[in-house]
Amino acid sequence: MSDLSFSSFCGWLKFRHLLLIDTLGRTCNMHLAAEQMNLSQPAVSKMLKEIESLLGFALFERRPRSMPPTALGEHVLRYAQIALNDARSFVEQISSLREGGHGYLKVGGIFAATAVALPEAILQIKQRWPLLSIEVVEQTSNHLMKMLEEKKLDLAVARFTEQSQQQRYDFQPLAPEPFCIVVNDRHPLANAGPTSLQQLVDQPWILYPVGTPIRARMELAFAEAGVGMPRNTIDTISMQTFLQVLQRGPMIGMLPNAMVDPLLESGQLKTLDTPLHLVPQDYGILTRKDEPLVGAALEFAEILKDNARLSG
Repeated sequence: MSDLSFSSFCGWLKFRHLLLIDTLGRTCNMHLAAEQMNLSQPAVSKMLKEIESLLGFALFERRPRSMPPTALGEHVLRYAQIALNDARSFVEQISSLREGGHGYLKVGGIFAATAVALPEAILQIKQRWPLLSIEVVEQTSNHLMKMLEEKKLDLAVARFTEQSQQQRYDFQPLAPEPFCIVVNDRHPLANAGPTSLQQLVDQPWILYPVGTPIRARMELAFAEAGVGMPRNTIDTISMQTFLQVLQRGPMIGMLPNAMVDPLLESGQLKTLDTPLHLVPQDYGILTRKDEPLVGAALEFAEILKDNARLSG
């Protein structure tokens, strides 16, 4: 195709084309793609040639044992994946509504949000929409934004981790997220009074991995205090592992207050009195830029905002 226009693109593009591009992108193999699509290999090869002819460029390299996407093919593959995810959500919503349900809601949340904000809002929207099917994903902010971009989520409760993200997502703040430094009730520092910076550095820690917002905030706190990071560490993104190791071993951890409040109230964890300055950061509702929420997603967002106002 010498001139790719929107009207011509809409005229010939079919969802089976997108399915082929997605399947080849995942398998990088013509034979496996044909098997997964229940088509013959010649039929898949012919369809791919038609797509490439209409677009005017190759989507996949032809290597002896694999077919990785070309540089332009990566862009087309990305579009195919997003379009198919969007179509899949549409089919799920319509099928549920036709059968008398209230549709589907797919929500993501950072760990602090899944501890308090999301559970309360989920209970409230289920009272209003009993047949609404809800899927909740707990991940880091960066991962949730990637899922939003791929249209695997309707909305996320998270935070920006870099300024450029503000160009791609809309953000409605809900609440600041204060942090505390904690140990279990058997830790040597649990009842030792004020803890010095050197004592903190010398102790073993369990931490979020490098690159996560929580880890960056902790590194900033140590840098501003003029000391290096602890060297005896365990890194994990798993909240279950984090809490289990923290409760069973002589570790120090930095966590959102909302996540550890029940354990502090029960006496299982103790807060350390330290000179570290932990700056709270707002988390809130993240959605795709200039794509308004509708239906259950809109009502869920309103519930989140109402709850934040009441508790603020």
